[in-house]
Amino acid sequence: MKKNDWKDRLGIMYSTNPDFNYDTDKESEEDTLPKEKQLLRISLDKRNRGGKAVTLITGFRGSADDLTALGKFLKVKCGVGGSTKEGEIIIQGDLRSKVLEILQKEGYVKSRMI
Repeated sequence: MKKNDWKDRLGIMYSTNPDFNYDTDKESEEDTLPKEKQLLRISLDKRNRGGKAVTLITGFRGSADDLTALGKFLKVKCGVGGSTKEGEIIIQGDLRSKVLEILQKEGYVKSRMI
């Protein structure tokens, strides 16, 4: 049985072809790579932040939920604030060495500081 919800087709012209499938622009998230295969890059960023320094973790390959969970874990371990946006984890302050140490203890062996 096909899922045929009219709310998914709002604003779409209809086809007379009975085998026509509507293309909804939903992108599938990629599977999260195992910890030992993740290539995380840790850097210091000061641009567009009002002179404040932040630790930026990039290179995470996986779902948005796993990225958010890793970001929350790092914020709790470092005891600071931050956020996760557009595939990046932002930790307030210059905590590159501490973040690298935490990630390596957790099994992210390919993590490196830039």
